[in-house]
Amino acid sequence: MKVKILAHTPDCEKMIAAAAKLCYASSDIDTIFDGLDDEKTGKFITMLSNLGHESPFEHVSFTFGIEGVSRAVLAQITRHRIASFSVQSQRYVNKENFEYIIPPAITAIPEAREEFLRAMDEDRQHYISLADKLMKYHTKALMDEGKIQVDAEKAAEKMAFEDARSVLPNACDTKIIMTMNVRSLWNFFELRCCNRAQWEIRELANEMLTQVKQIAPALFIKAGPPCVKNGCPEGKMTCGKIEEVRKRWRN
Repeated sequence: MKVKILAHTPDCEKMIAAAAKLCYASSDIDTIFDGLDDEKTGKFITMLSNLGHESPFEHVSFTFGIEGVSRAVLAQITRHRIASFSVQSQRYVNKENFEYIIPPAITAIPEAREEFLRAMDEDRQHYISLADKLMKYHTKALMDEGKIQVDAEKAAEKMAFEDARSVLPNACDTKIIMTMNVRSLWNFFELRCCNRAQWEIRELANEMLTQVKQIAPALFIKAGPPCVKNGCPEGKMTCGKIEEVRKRWRN
């Protein structure tokens, strides 16, 4: 898995403080940043956090480049609606040589890992075979309609990938560019950094939180699973490691 912050709002904390200043003072747009030194910016951030006034935090966003994750993660991450996504297309990209993500629990069992690898190879062979058959079929059909061969083959390739991808597994790798604002990231980290989240998206969320903390620590000082701020909401389903989790994310 590779995670990298590609871009973020400049002067994150000052932008949020300026938005709050507009709410609570008589400043106008031309002077909204006047007097916002580090001390006053910090006070605004603290005040907003204490009040639970979260809308100003939506003015700051982070864009992440993500690769080496599975389509299973994609299915989960796109449930977070207040975000923007660009995803590698399996319609346009040949996945003949797709990589795949092996769950740690399968890796830990030699027999299971061997079976998993066989399954991936079988999926690959089916994908190649189906793409080849579909390519020939669509090329002929398009040429019969009057297209020249080079144009027919180009169009047929996309049509072949479109249907051959149906045999690709959830473990198949994908690449994502994702943008979220700070408020949405808080929600994402609360749900996905929890020990009860699925292992792969938890690993992704943990790495994202580590990286945003390095850029804007004041904005993410309370970020993480629910038990960082309060008690565990999972009841009998708790992981039982609250102190360990708090120690990790309160530093």
